[in-house]
This record gives sequence, C-alpha cells and structure tokens, in this order.
Amino acid sequence: MTQEMTTLPAFDRRSVLGGFGVSALLAGIPQSVLARTLRQDPPTFPGLTKIINDYVAEKKVSGMLAAIGFGQSDPQVIAAGAQAIGSERIVDVNTLWRLYSQTKPVTGMAVMMLIEDGKLTMDQPLSDILPEFANMQVLMDPNGPIEDTEPAKIEITIRHLLTHTAGLGYSIISKGPILKAYLANGITPGVVSRMPIPGFEGGAPTPDAKTFSKNLASLPLVYQPGAKWSYSVSLDLLSYVVEVASGLPLDKFLQARMFDPLGMKDSFFQLPADRVGDFATNYAPFAGALIPIDPAETSIYLDKPAFAFGGAGMISSAADYDKFLKMLLGFGTSGGVTIMKPETAKLGMSNLLPEGAEVKGSWVVNQGFGAGGRVGLGTPLSPAGTYGWGGAAGTSAFVDTVRGLRAGGYTQYMPSNTYPFQSDFPKYVYADLTGETVIDGGKTS
Repeated sequence: MTQEMTTLPAFDRRSVLGGFGVSALLAGIPQSVLARTLRQDPPTFPGLTKIINDYVAEKKVSGMLAAIGFGQSDPQVIAAGAQAIGSERIVDVNTLWRLYSQTKPVTGMAVMMLIEDGKLTMDQPLSDILPEFANMQVLMDPNGPIEDTEPAKIEITIRHLLTHTAGLGYSIISKGPILKAYLANGITPGVVSRMPIPGFEGGAPTPDAKTFSKNLASLPLVYQPGAKWSYSVSLDLLSYVVEVASGLPLDKFLQARMFDPLGMKDSFFQLPADRVGDFATNYAPFAGALIPIDPAETSIYLDKPAFAFGGAGMISSAADYDKFLKMLLGFGTSGGVTIMKPETAKLGMSNLLPEGAEVKGSWVVNQGFGAGGRVGLGTPLSPAGTYGWGGAAGTSAFVDTVRGLRAGGYTQYMPSNTYPFQSDFPKYVYADLTGETVIDGGKTS
C-alpha cells in the first residue's frame, strides 16, 4: 500500500459502483422549474458554467465537463480543468471517463434490441436462456444465514433483470452472510484501483461470464423475484444473457449493433494502450486534497476484464455518450442510422417495473424504472419523459423526450456522493434553461 493510500478514509461500499449519488439523478427538480417554458433563445448555462469552474478552481476535482443538446443538434460543451492534476491535457469532448453504472442504460438498450430481434421476450423466464436459474431459493431474511431459504414463488424474468427486481444482491449493497458469499464467489463485477482501498475488500477475482452466472445461480436470492426494487448485479448478468441470446459477448454485440453504426469510437470495456493519453485520472477527495486512486498511465482499466461488465464496465467520452443519448432522443434513430424501432426505444424508456413491486425506501420511490435507468412518471420530482442513470465516479446523463433535451455531466471522483454535482446535475441544467438560479447543493432562488 502506498503512503497516499494509507491516508484514505474507509469507503462506503454502496458509493463505489453506483452508490447514493445516483439516487437523485432525475429527482428533486423544483416544480417551478418544470412548470415554466424553456427559453427559446440559445441558452448559455451561466449557473452550470459557474459551478463547473468553481469545482475546478476550488480543487474539488481536476477536470469537469457537461455536454447538453437539443433534438439532434450538436451538443453545447462546458468544460474546465485538466485530465489529471499537473497535466497540460485539458478535458474536452474526447476525454475518456469511467462510466461505472452509467453503463447500465447501454446494456439495457442492448437487451431491448434483442427483444426486437425476437431472441428474447420481456417476460421470458431467465431459465430459458440460463438453465442454472431454474428452481431458485430465496433467503428468509436478506441478512440471515444462506442456509435458511424458501423456494422462489415465481421465476426470474428478463423484465426483472432490467429493473433490479430479480431479487439478486450486490456486493455494494448486501450485508451479512450473502455478502460474504458474493465476495467468496467473485460476484464483484467492476474495478476501481490496483491499490487496496480501505473498506472495499475485493473478494475472489471475478470469473468469466459463464462461471459468474453459475456461481450467482448457486446462491440464494435476497428477495422474491418481482417483489422489490433492489440495486443489484442484474445488468452484469445480462451481459451473459446477451452473449447466449446473440452469440456475441456484450462488447462485441454493442460494437457491431450500436457503437460502429452510431460512430461511437471512444467507447470501450478495456482501455486501449494508445488511448492512455486521453484517459482522465480518478481521485478520492480527502481532507482538502485529491488522492489519485487510479492514475491514467497505470490504470486498472488497461487490464482485460473477466468479461464486459454490463452494469459497471464502460469507458466512454462525452462525445460518444452524447451519440447514445441522441439516439434515445430520436427514439432509436440518429444521423440517418436506425438502431432500433421507435416502439422499442419508447418501451425501454418506459416504466417496466412489475406490478406490485415494492419501491418504498428505495432510490426509485415515486418514480419508475425502465431498461437499466430511472424513468420519470410526471410528478414534480419525476418529470415525464425522463430516462437516465449515473456512475460511481461522479458522472450522470439523461434524456427528456418530452422537452427534446439530452445532457451528460462528467468528472472523476469517488465516492460520488462526496459532492452534490452528480445528484443535482439535472437541476443545474433545468434551472439555466428556465432562468432560475441553483447554487451548488441544489438550493433554488
């Protein structure tokens, strides 16, 4: 362990691969903001610009960027700072960022494409694709002994996996014996650093996708399928579902069916050696300093992952992810290229939660959930037409199909809830568009 790492506080596991920061990604927008008509003149985003400049000037982050677009027009870009402290490489639309859980909507849409192809169906039993998930057992107590189980009342479906209602656990959420079992079996999809991080025990190495699936199926579920929204490894398991259903690993499927057609040249599950110069360093803010936990030049992302983690594994640029958002805003089509039918894209961005699923006390209370992302239901805290998610290193992105808006915010610090940038990013965007003022922390004047 390096001297720098010995000064770090213990991380909260829940904030490492998609923690509390994402809980408000599309929530908390003031009702007055939503009620007002968006300004028709080209916006300048003074509030968001000030926040981004202040973050960099106050050395909260090394670099920060936002890309905001309307319809199919080119995005407006606000950027400040460098890819690493002391670097001369300023952040721009081609800078590469760790997306972590912002990968989930991309994987969700890959599954929607396979549903459109007829190779999967929304309510198809998972055991049709992965037989090991037949006859699952469920913990009597989510934190209790893994031997104390009851049979699953229904089978896990593709819908359950897309919406975190399959009953699966997550090493960043689960507690007690099931957490120990996940760690022992390598059910830890996602990487952070080559260096040990206090409070974040890595467990056994994550195995290949097939073994990951079998290991996961050998353990009991935490909740009954369809009963409760609980953040999980389900989008990582969908990596293997995509592979079995399509005949291609997730990264190859996305390359052929989404990345290449949309011209997404900066999206990877492993950092190419010749792109190290474009990769931002990831930091842990502590005691007024930024501690590098994954320097670009020696990044753990240079190593080939066990498989393409559909829940936490992507690297991408703001320019590339904006192409994905633009495709969503075009309901499956962008730049004359059709990735999926409009009805498929609309279904993926709609509320897919199974009827009766419990959301009380969860990150999606009073909201919906679609194919890997939160969905707005038309309330003041959940605007209709919105869909998106964020990542553990402070990134966030969403589309608003009602207002024709798309936006992405990018920086690299962990835990993501250290600052309010990720959780309040949509509020900054909407406030500037309506002439409101939002200061850092979400207060409106």
